[in-house]
Amino acid sequence: MKLSYWEIKSWLTNIDYCIVGSGIVGLNCALHLKERYPKSKVLILEKGMLPQGASTKNAGFSCFGSLSEILDDLETHTEHEVFQLISKRVNGLKLLRQTLGDKAISYQQLGGYELFLNSDKSLFENCILKKENINKWLKPIFKDSVFSLKNNIFNFNKINNQYIFNQFEGQIDTGKMMESLLEKAYSNGIKILNNTQVEEFLEEAGSVKIRTNTFEFSASKLCIATNGFASQLIPQNVKPARAQVLITKPIKDLKIQGTFHLDRGYYYFRNIDNRILLGGGRHLDFKGEETTELNQTNYIQNNLEDLLKSTILPKTPFEIEHRWSGIMGVGNQKKAIVKPIGKHVFCGVRLGGMGVAIGSLVGKELAELIQ
Repeated sequence: MKLSYWEIKSWLTNIDYCIVGSGIVGLNCALHLKERYPKSKVLILEKGMLPQGASTKNAGFSCFGSLSEILDDLETHTEHEVFQLISKRVNGLKLLRQTLGDKAISYQQLGGYELFLNSDKSLFENCILKKENINKWLKPIFKDSVFSLKNNIFNFNKINNQYIFNQFEGQIDTGKMMESLLEKAYSNGIKILNNTQVEEFLEEAGSVKIRTNTFEFSASKLCIATNGFASQLIPQNVKPARAQVLITKPIKDLKIQGTFHLDRGYYYFRNIDNRILLGGGRHLDFKGEETTELNQTNYIQNNLEDLLKSTILPKTPFEIEHRWSGIMGVGNQKKAIVKPIGKHVFCGVRLGGMGVAIGSLVGKELAELIQ
């Protein structure tokens, strides 16, 4: 496609910062760059009609990790690393709320619940055994005990009669969050081109040449913020991880409120608009879900539906209204990759399924890398 003189002049000339990906990281990076360099020209390229990865497709959990997830992370990371991970998630959520305001994202702190299947008795007992030590360890971050016990007040089936409750966990409206971020970007003079896929880039002496599916241009600096799709552009240790989700039609007199984690966080569900949103099941087919294809599989969708029938809504009739998928970026470490990968190229990727929590902070850190 041949662009006009006007299109080239207004959108693709004298670009100071080009950002690939208009999700949470990309938009926050652009906003912080504009804050630091108000006269700079910032352009975001997005391959989808909307952000293609997980930013508009996640479950809207304002969370930092259930007790069993934290204990699981301590098996593969040092105490210091896990403490830093949790601290960054908490600070990232604070930054998100400060940036947009609670009303704009429909933030509600209804608490988070970790459920344990009857077959997971040993996992529950291990969590109870270590609960107080973890509370004490996290006190410098939260200034209070995070985890406590609650009885099965929502009458879920086939689970332990006690939950582990997290008083600090909240939930947001993902669509409203992204609408607010996009509006903030536009009002700050940040340009966004959708349906534009970056195919390759080449660093030159003082700039980066960027080739997309429709045009070529140059920018002074390039930031990669494509998370689960990162390996398509840069050689970083980031694997795509698909998360499949479904949502019910509205359910009359739905009493379930809060965010819920099950089976070490591999399943998660919440209330939204008198519906239940349920996602997960990636652990049923790790290899198959290591994909960037935004579709669903019968195997995992049927599993999610069975979980709704047998455990979450055992005595309540429901209908599934909609199903979708999002693509996360994971690796052998939970820490996000925020670093220069050339003289003029930088990346902020591998959010490990915690994009809502750390996306704002990763975007800020990415912007601060650039001189």
